[in-house]
Amino acid sequence: MEINPVLVEVERSGFVESRHRGAAVGFAADGTVAVRAGNPDVPIFPRSANKPMQAVAMLRAGLDLDGELLALAAGSHSGEDFHVEGTEKILAGAGLGADDLRCPAAWPLDPETQQDVARSGGGASRLRMNCSGKHAAMLATCVAVGWPTASYLDAGHPLQVAVRETVEELAGEPVTAVGVDGCGAPLFAVSTSGVARAFRALVLAGPGTPEGRVVEAMRTHPQWTSGTRREERRLMDAVPGLLVKCGAEGVDVFALPGGRAGAVKIDDGAMRARTPVTVALLRALGGHEGVPQPEAAALDELSVVEVRGGDGVVGAIRPAPDVFGR
Repeated sequence: MEINPVLVEVERSGFVESRHRGAAVGFAADGTVAVRAGNPDVPIFPRSANKPMQAVAMLRAGLDLDGELLALAAGSHSGEDFHVEGTEKILAGAGLGADDLRCPAAWPLDPETQQDVARSGGGASRLRMNCSGKHAAMLATCVAVGWPTASYLDAGHPLQVAVRETVEELAGEPVTAVGVDGCGAPLFAVSTSGVARAFRALVLAGPGTPEGRVVEAMRTHPQWTSGTRREERRLMDAVPGLLVKCGAEGVDVFALPGGRAGAVKIDDGAMRARTPVTVALLRALGGHEGVPQPEAAALDELSVVEVRGGDGVVGAIRPAPDVFGR
């Protein structure tokens, strides 16, 4: 197998102690490859970066959601109280409840909310699990169409067949493997290039289409696709019109108005490496141009992750030098 290049370095006290290899690709507005590192054509599991495509499939099938609740259905939320309330609202609209969810119980991803839940005597729950919004929307889709709900996670269920077909259409390539995601839903493998093409297709679709509705919801309500304090929310706040979604095991995918798009997959799955190289790829595609202060400063902050030693900062996690030849 081709060995991917080092995309991110971890520097401590002037010494590079760790390196993260991976693949990345960036498409120009006309759909040609503008930036490339490693081999982005190898199939990967995009993990939760598939969620916007799953949401498109649900809308096409008959789901009736928009705004915050559609953003929640396409996102990986932090388990904050408003995320739980939104998930309950989707379920209630379909005449269902939390017991119908088949995602596993989990603690909130948001550290502050996690502490609040623990202090109040609460614990892990299906509603707090980061994929509960997607699962609630899947159930609501089944109710709207008349499909069975108990088996909604089976790979052969009509809903999941529709999701697979939508993923293949938007990515412009066939699914090469089917797995089980952390939330229990079927997981469809496409290449890093394929998932970037899919996001490009989303932003180029017209207003009012299922693709356009998902993009509009995510752009307008980024705190519902991730969380109040998450990096993805900060990126979307900083860059006008940016659509970005992360996936577990070091995946990030984004698209800009007009069709520029990119995707990153960190080989070792390190999530700490994801955002710095994503910012570098975004800049290589010119996505930072025209971003005013203080938003430009926010991008600078997201391009490095502090490495601490004792009570101070002694290094950083940052893109490797000349990672995209720029």
